[in-house]
Amino acid sequence: MTIGTKLPLELAKANPGDMAFSFKRKGGTGFVSCIALAMLASAPISRAQEKADYPLKPVRVIVASGAGGPSDVQARLLAQKLSESLKRQFVIENRPGGGGTIGYGVAAKAAPDGYTLLSVVPTLTYSPALHANLPFDPLRDFSPISLTARAPYIVAVHPALPAKTIKELVALAKSKPGALAMGQTNGSPNHLAAAYFISAANVNIRVIPYKVFGQVLIDAMAGDVQVLFGAVANTLPHVKAGKLRAIAVSAAQRATRLPQLPTVAESGVPGYDVTGWYGWVAPAGTPVPVVNLLSRELARAVKSPDILKTLAEDGADPVGSTPAAFQKLIAEEVPRWLNIVKAAGMRME
Repeated sequence: MTIGTKLPLELAKANPGDMAFSFKRKGGTGFVSCIALAMLASAPISRAQEKADYPLKPVRVIVASGAGGPSDVQARLLAQKLSESLKRQFVIENRPGGGGTIGYGVAAKAAPDGYTLLSVVPTLTYSPALHANLPFDPLRDFSPISLTARAPYIVAVHPALPAKTIKELVALAKSKPGALAMGQTNGSPNHLAAAYFISAANVNIRVIPYKVFGQVLIDAMAGDVQVLFGAVANTLPHVKAGKLRAIAVSAAQRATRLPQLPTVAESGVPGYDVTGWYGWVAPAGTPVPVVNLLSRELARAVKSPDILKTLAEDGADPVGSTPAAFQKLIAEEVPRWLNIVKAAGMRME
């Protein structure tokens, strides 16, 4: 049955609990299904909700680390951009501890209403490989919003070490099993990158766990440890000062900021690829219009000049992905890290 556009319609009954609405018109009575009416109304309502109904109050953004680190700095900059564009405060709440698992667990249990968000790093995807009885499931408990940026790690050595390339480092490590030491923050993304390298290159390098990366740098510059994987922001200044020597980057492609440095993969460890990243998620079940709105706003924010400058200082490239693209990355990395950690025989100490 078709509804004539020229005939006046008068709703005689409009009970949402009914299967259909009846209407009267001159010359007879008919029915139009709820589905048809819903189709007519749903699109403008969704658009209105995205623009007007959210956010109506301040939004909490959990950062699962202490203040001052690269992930905290980026989260604060993006939260400020969202505050400006959406006209409500996006407030950072630092919840450090447990290698990020405490903050992630808090976010996983929050109401899925769009008023609790979570800034995440690769810890989200490799925690299941390192910890039993996690308070969250990275695939089940979160709705991905956006992958905001990617950044490689620098492989650096003490300047006195007679290894200027990855091939030379591997050869040296094989000629002196156990003689070299690698300092890494226990349970950190660069720790995983280091353990993967040792396994993939099939070398015997001792990994020395630290509580903070600053002490790793101090000991590496002193020669107490000879090798490290470090974030660009923390490591590059000491490379420029001549206190460390950078020999490669960990990602599959050369870094935009450091094009002269080869990748680990092209330097003798085929297939090696570890890329640090930053992203935002929400508790699972957060309304899709809210997730889509936040995704678009974050994609705009990471392209703003001040954030591009900060990302460049961190050696990171902006992304601003869709929720689906970020979901794909998370779904790929969880099993990948399970396999890597198992092959490396890595365990938390």
